[in-house]
Amino acid sequence: MPALDPRVDAYIEKSADFAKPVLSHLRKLIHKACPDVVETIKWSMPGFDYKGFLCNFAAFKQHCAFGFWKQSLMESDAFPQNKAAMGSFGRITSVKDLPKDKVMIDLIRQAMELNEKGVKVAKKPAAPKKELVVPSDLTKALSKNKAAKTAFEKFPYSHKKEYVQWIEEAKTDATRNKRLATTVEWLSEGKSRNWKYENC
Repeated sequence: MPALDPRVDAYIEKSADFAKPVLSHLRKLIHKACPDVVETIKWSMPGFDYKGFLCNFAAFKQHCAFGFWKQSLMESDAFPQNKAAMGSFGRITSVKDLPKDKVMIDLIRQAMELNEKGVKVAKKPAAPKKELVVPSDLTKALSKNKAAKTAFEKFPYSHKKEYVQWIEEAKTDATRNKRLATTVEWLSEGKSRNWKYENC
């Protein structure tokens, strides 16, 4: 008898009427293919673990989704080339939208085998570090206030960019000068550009 997580029961029960038979069918197939699977809730949706994360499903207002964690390493003609939703099979609105049970069971076993072998999905390479171009008038203003300059240098790229964009978006010299003065003031206090909204 499979170990069923009551949270998955609750998830299926609160899903839209069209989704209940789809999710129940998927759950049954997963347990049939992998009797040792462990149910869980991951990212607010039912997930299934077997020697690592195996697959998950989700219900939305008008469709369901099902995904294999290591789909990129799996081989099957059952995966659509142009899918219109998350997951391995695009938008699922009924059990008929899924591959045949035998195909699904074979896919689940293929995913199990990847986990048994400890195969990992290759991580995406890190994006190249962006270089921020700081306007010369901001550099000059910061050079006159050591505390502001130190704070600016310690801020992450995103915080620096917010200040630079705010200054560059000024349409008049008067506005730009006012923003430069405000920037130096806030930086000398260690504040980010949007400090007013950080603790909302």
